[in-house]
Amino acid sequence: MQVLPGRPFPQGATWDGEGTNFALYSENATKVVLCLFDELGVETQVPLEERTAFVWHAYIPGIHAGQRYGFRAFGLHALAHRFNPHKLLVDPYALALDGKVDPRAPIFDDEVDDAWGMPKSVVVDRRFDWQGDQKPLVPWSETVIYELHVKGISKLHPQVPRELRGTYLGLASEPIVTHLVSLGVTTVELMPVHECMDEPALQKRGMTNYWGYSTLGYFAPDQRFASRPGHQVRELKEMVRALHRAGLEVLLDVVYNHSCEGDHTGPVVSLRGIDNATYYRLKKDDPTRYEDFTGCGNTLDMMHPQTLKLVMDSLRYWATEMRIDGFRFDLASALGREQGAMSRLATFFDIVYQDPVLSRVKLVAEPWDVGEGGYQVGNFPVHWTEWNGKFRDTVRRFWRGDKNQLGDLGFRLTGSSDLFQDDGRHPGASINFVTAHDGFTLRDLVSYERKHNEGNGEDNRDGTADNASSNYGIEGDAPPEIVALRARQVRNFFATLLLSQGVPMITSGDEIGKSQRGNNNAYVQDNPISWVEWELFPEQRELLDFVRKLILLRRAHPAFQRKTFFKGLHADIVWLAPDGVEMSGADWADPERRAIGMLLAGDELEGKSDLGHPLSDDTFYLALNASDASVTFVVPASDEPWEIIVDTATSKIPVMRRIGPHEPLTLVAKSFALLRSPRS
Repeated sequence: MQVLPGRPFPQGATWDGEGTNFALYSENATKVVLCLFDELGVETQVPLEERTAFVWHAYIPGIHAGQRYGFRAFGLHALAHRFNPHKLLVDPYALALDGKVDPRAPIFDDEVDDAWGMPKSVVVDRRFDWQGDQKPLVPWSETVIYELHVKGISKLHPQVPRELRGTYLGLASEPIVTHLVSLGVTTVELMPVHECMDEPALQKRGMTNYWGYSTLGYFAPDQRFASRPGHQVRELKEMVRALHRAGLEVLLDVVYNHSCEGDHTGPVVSLRGIDNATYYRLKKDDPTRYEDFTGCGNTLDMMHPQTLKLVMDSLRYWATEMRIDGFRFDLASALGREQGAMSRLATFFDIVYQDPVLSRVKLVAEPWDVGEGGYQVGNFPVHWTEWNGKFRDTVRRFWRGDKNQLGDLGFRLTGSSDLFQDDGRHPGASINFVTAHDGFTLRDLVSYERKHNEGNGEDNRDGTADNASSNYGIEGDAPPEIVALRARQVRNFFATLLLSQGVPMITSGDEIGKSQRGNNNAYVQDNPISWVEWELFPEQRELLDFVRKLILLRRAHPAFQRKTFFKGLHADIVWLAPDGVEMSGADWADPERRAIGMLLAGDELEGKSDLGHPLSDDTFYLALNASDASVTFVVPASDEPWEIIVDTATSKIPVMRRIGPHEPLTLVAKSFALLRSPRS
C-alpha cells in the first residue's frame, strides 16, 4: 500500500475520486495508527508518520468512498490521558458510521481489543444533486416551529410506504409533508440526528436512547433513520431537499455540550481516547474526573481551540453541505461557561457572531444547564433566540388557576420584553412553548398531576416532578364532564401560544391530542408511547382543525407577528379589567385576579411591509378567564360591532357571532376569546 504525506486539512477522511486524505488532531498522543477494514472485518494498520500542528495525516491512493476505518492512539494512560491502543476510536470528523457499539464488546476492558464490536467510520462520496434547492429563509416574525422526532412522526402513519416509516424519507414523504404544510407551520425542528450511542446502563436494561441526546459523531447522520443501510447521508439530503421544496425550514437539535462517553467510568470510543485533555473539561484538582454541567457525566471544553474548531466545523458542514437552516443548542448555557457561570461574552458566542455562515442561520438556545447559575433565560447574545421557559411556566400556572400570575403573564403574552428588549433583540427572540419533547404532552398536561415513568426502568425517579399540571379531579381517563374541561384547556393553551408575540413552537402530536400515558421523560420509549398515532377519533380531528385555523389566523395578521416590542404609547396595547376599565397597579398586584382583557390596536403597528408600505391590521381584543367560574367582560369601544373569532368553549373557528361595543361578553370558566374589529 502506497502511503503519501497528505495534508493536515481538512480533518477527517476526504475522498478526491482517486484516493483519500486522513487527518486526526491529537496534541498529546505519541503515535497514531489508521486502521482500515475490509468487507470481512480484517484490519490493516497504517501508522500516520506525518504530524503538522498536532494533526496526524496521510494520503492513500486507491482508498475510495465506502472504505471503513478507525484510529488507534498511543500515549499515557494516567491522570488527564486515556490513550489505549486496544481501543478502536471513531473519527470525530467521520461523515458516516457503519454499525453501532456492540454491548457484548469489551469496551470496558483496557487489556482487550474491542475493534470487532465498535462502529467503523466510513469514507463518504459527498456529491449530491440539490436540483436548485433554495432555503426558505422565513423571517423570525413569521416563524412557527414544529418540534418532531424523525422516527416518531412517520412510524405509525398508514399512508407512508412501510419501508419508509420511521426514516428520513418517511418524514419527507407526501403524507407527512402534506400534514405539516396544511397545519401551517413554517419550520421543523428535528430532535438529534447526529450519530449517537446508547448509554451502557440502558444497554444493560435492554433499552435504547430513543431521543438521541448522546452524540458519538458530530458530522455523521444517524443510521437509525436510513431506509437502506449505508444511505443515511444521501437520504438526509433528500429529506432536506423535499422539505425545502415544500417551503419548510429545517432546524437541528444539536448536542455540543457533552458526548456519549459519560463520566470517568464510561467507555473509550472516540474523543476520550484521541485526546481526553483536549476535548473535555477536567477537574483542576483531579484531572481523572470531569466537570459536569450537563448531568451526563462530562462537558466539552469550549475553551480549547481544537474543541471549538470541531464544533464550528460541524455546524458549518451541516449549514452548507447538508443545507440546514439553523440549530437548537441543547443545554446551551454549558457552551458559554469559561471561568464559572455562563457569559454572553464567551469565546464560543464571539466566534459564531463573526462567522460568515453561522451568523446568518437561525440560532436557538436551550438557555440552561445543571450547573450553578445555569438558568440563563434572557441572557444570550444578540442574534440568538431562546426557549422561553418562563413562558411555559407562567402560561401553565395561569390556566391552572394559580395565584399571582397576571403580572408575569402580561410580559409573556407580549414577547417578554423584560427578558430581551434591553440587549437589542426583538419579540422573535422568545421561542414560546407550552410543551416540548421533554415533559408531558399537552393532553397529558391536563390529564395527569403525577409523572408515570415506571416503564423507563428507573423506579419513577427520572423526570421532573414539577409539571404545573392538573388532572381536574382524576388521574388519567376521566368521565365526560372532565374530558370536556380538559379539551377546553388544551384549546386555551393553543390559543395563548399562537396568539402571543414571539415565535410559537408546537410539539409533534399535540395538535392531534397525543398522549404518553403520563410519561414525562420518554427518552427510552422507542415504541407507540412516543410515536405519533395517526388513526384519529372525531375529537382529535376537531382539535387538528382548531389548531390549523389558529395558525392560519396568526400568519394572516401582522398584529400577532410584531417585529418590535409594544411601547404602550398611542394606545398600541391597552390592558383592561373585565369591567372594561383600564388595569390599575392594584389590579395587576391582586393575587386572586385570574381574568384580563388585552386590546391590540391594528393601526398602531411599527415597521413596514417587504414592499415598504406601513403595516396596519384589524384591531383585536383578547379575553382570558382562568378562574373556576364564568366571568362577564365589557368589550371595548369600537366603530363597528365586534366579530367573535375564537371562543374556546367551542372548537369552532370562526364562532360567527357579533357583539356591540360596551356589550357584555360572558366567558365560561377557564376559557379564552378573540374578538376582531375590521379596519376601515
